[in-house]
Amino acid sequence: MESEKFIKYLQINSLEGIISIPKSDLHNYLGNGRNIEYIKKHANIDIKARPERFSSLTEMEEWAHTNIKQYCTGLMRYEAAFIQAKNDNIVVLAMSVFRNTVSYFGSCEQFIGMQKEFKEKHIPDYLFLPELSYLGLTDADKIDFEYSLMDEILSYNYFKSVDLCIDQLSQPNFDYKSFSKIFRKAKNAGLKLKAHVGEWGTADDVMRAVEELELDEAHHGIAAVSSPQIMKWLARHKIRLNICPSCNIMLGRAQSYATHPIRILYDYGIPVTINSDDMLIVNQSVSQEYLNLYNCGLMTAHELDEIRLTGLDRKYWS
Repeated sequence: MESEKFIKYLQINSLEGIISIPKSDLHNYLGNGRNIEYIKKHANIDIKARPERFSSLTEMEEWAHTNIKQYCTGLMRYEAAFIQAKNDNIVVLAMSVFRNTVSYFGSCEQFIGMQKEFKEKHIPDYLFLPELSYLGLTDADKIDFEYSLMDEILSYNYFKSVDLCIDQLSQPNFDYKSFSKIFRKAKNAGLKLKAHVGEWGTADDVMRAVEELELDEAHHGIAAVSSPQIMKWLARHKIRLNICPSCNIMLGRAQSYATHPIRILYDYGIPVTINSDDMLIVNQSVSQEYLNLYNCGLMTAHELDEIRLTGLDRKYWS
C-alpha cells in the first residue's frame, strides 16, 4: 500500500504526499541536516544566497561557515537534524558525526547523552543508526592516536557504523590499508564499515577502497560509472552506494538530475539509495531528491520506489 501511494504521489507531483511515506536517509551529517529556511528563522539570521555550484568541498564548507555556522550554535543545528528526520518521515536515519565533534562535548558519554535526548524527543519510534566518521586521517601518528581511543568509544555499544572521510582530490592515492586496523576493530565490534569514495577519482579508487577496507557500503561511489567491470563487481558483491544527487550536482560531479549517474548504476544492479548529505547547504530534503529525479525523467516512479525500499531493507543493518 505504501508503495502504491509513493508511486502515485510522484506521478501527481505531490511533495506533501511523498513526505508522508516512510523513507531512509543513510548519508546525513549531524549539524548539517536541516534546510536553510529553518536555520534562518530559528537563528534569526539572513543567509547570503549560495553559489549554484562550488569548485570543491573546501569552498562549500567555507561558505557554510562564513554564512551560517558562525552565527548559530552547534546544538541548535544538531537538534534541527532530528526535527528534519521527523518532518520528512525518515524512519531509518544513519547520521554521521566526526570523531573530533564528539570531543567537543567533553566526553563520549556526554555526546551520546545529547543524541539520545534528541532522538527520544523527536523520533522515538524511528530506527536511528549513529555513525562515527573519521576525517582527514592521512598519517600514521593520527591513525595510531584514533586507534588508542577506540576501546572507550566502542565500550558504549552505541555507534552502528564507522566511516572514513578524506579529501579525495588531495589524497588520490590514499593508503587505505594504513587505516584498516581501525576498521578491523570496528568490524569485530559488530559495526558496519563505510567510506567516502568515488565522488571524485576513478572507478578503480572505489573498488580499491571497498576491497582494502572490506566496506559494506560506500558514500557516493558514483565514479564507478566509468567502468562496466567494476559496476558488475559492485553489483555482484551487493555493495550499497548511498548517493546524494543534489550535492553531486552542486560540486560539479554530475551536470544535472537528468544526467546523474545513479541511472546507470541502478541499471547495472548495484543497490543504491537516495540521501540528503549536507542539507544545510544543498537545501534539498530526501523527499525533494526523489521528486527531482522523477520530474527530470531520469527514473520512473516504480524504480524510485524500489530505491526507497532498498534504503529500508533490514538486511543492511542487521
